[in-house]
Amino acid sequence: MLSEFFNLKTYIMKVEIINRSKHALPTYATDLSAGMDLRANLDEPIVLKPLERTLVPTGLFMALPAGYEAQVRPRSGLAIKKGITVLNSPGTIDADYRGEVCVILVNLSSEPFTIADGERIAQMVIARHEQIEWQPVEVLGETERGAGGFGHTGV
Repeated sequence: MLSEFFNLKTYIMKVEIINRSKHALPTYATDLSAGMDLRANLDEPIVLKPLERTLVPTGLFMALPAGYEAQVRPRSGLAIKKGITVLNSPGTIDADYRGEVCVILVNLSSEPFTIADGERIAQMVIARHEQIEWQPVEVLGETERGAGGFGHTGV
């Protein structure tokens, strides 16, 4: 087990959360998982027609520390099996946002998809980020790639 080699407790950050859903808090599936599954918190199922999008509530509200964001990402199983994905992937939840965590889902398949209460609809990854200050210059440093764009480094 990896916990023999790593003290996993040193990597745990406390985040304040309010759970107004009917479901347990999101958890990590394994010791080294990056994301936690988010569940739909619905009074009645939502039928998502092909190419339709909808905002799905989770019933979760949180306060992230400064310098962190929550990234809302698609679940690979829903994407490959059902054609359901997060439209603005990854969606960003900023540290100063205090509203309900909601997920924008889109149905890219040719079949309707029913979102049931408690359905695992996305995954959430908490990530550190930096803020920058722009430094205007007249010339950028040279690199091997230079201005080579999309597909420039591939075959």
